[in-house]
Amino acid sequence: MKPVQSSLKKWMRENENFQENYTKIREEVLKDPEIKEFLSYHPQLTQREIEKNLIKLYEYKTQSKQCSACSSFENCQNMLQGYSPILQVDNGEIRLSYEKCHSRLLQEKEQQQQKLIQSLYMPREILQARIEDIDHSDSQRNQAVLELLNFLDQADDTLPRKGLYFHGPFGVGKTYFLGAVANKLREYNYSTMMIYMPEFVREIKSSFKDDSTNEKIDFFKKADVLMLDDIGAEMQSAWFRDEILGSILQYRMMERLPVFFTSNYSLEQLEGQLAATRSGVETVKAGRIIERIKQVSVPVKIEGDNRRDD
Repeated sequence: MKPVQSSLKKWMRENENFQENYTKIREEVLKDPEIKEFLSYHPQLTQREIEKNLIKLYEYKTQSKQCSACSSFENCQNMLQGYSPILQVDNGEIRLSYEKCHSRLLQEKEQQQQKLIQSLYMPREILQARIEDIDHSDSQRNQAVLELLNFLDQADDTLPRKGLYFHGPFGVGKTYFLGAVANKLREYNYSTMMIYMPEFVREIKSSFKDDSTNEKIDFFKKADVLMLDDIGAEMQSAWFRDEILGSILQYRMMERLPVFFTSNYSLEQLEGQLAATRSGVETVKAGRIIERIKQVSVPVKIEGDNRRDD
């Protein structure tokens, strides 16, 4: 960190009136309540030491302490944005250092939380969804809202081992629920990976070119919360069903990590979708996937009007 004093010294050299005002500034510094309190705690400081470090005391006096004179991080008035001055005495010498202020720590926390939500091909409005904006007036969605709030209530303490499998007609708000949950979990410092399933299939296929398939699968396996949007809508092969989706769900089942799903199909209907392959109907293998889904989520039906027609 570049010493702030260098900027002050440059200003002193360039300001012709500084010497004329030196006595006045010195008096203002030594009369400052915080400076007086600091000096009273350190009576061992000599007058020479105080005079020698007058510029440090002046700097401390003019800076905002822990955002006391700043409305926000963007409006920080300090010479080092987001840093608050600290006066100390070390071996009889006055030291001036800086620490991150409240506003900077809050900003960094918000930036870190933003990184907790990652997604593949999810719409912007979904990534900005909030629990507070969910419409509670539709009685057909009451059970789904209740299950969602119950999950979040538990997550405030410990992440539940099961997520939710939202299923119902097109346009009833299933995907919006995912975004709202993800943003709330971010406040609890849980990482969330949201995946739009049809694009996820294409993403895995394209990863063959750069040999990154295993790396991507491993990432999906280990996110605190995984969200698979529109499962059953994708055109998938038996290989993707068993080696990719099955592998991810098996890992999360064993590690007790929750998965959220949205689908236009109930679990029984989804099983039929997963069973149909180019090689024929593979009921046993599809049933194995359904059992894993049941181990990592609780089915919740959502009904109501198509909100995308509004």
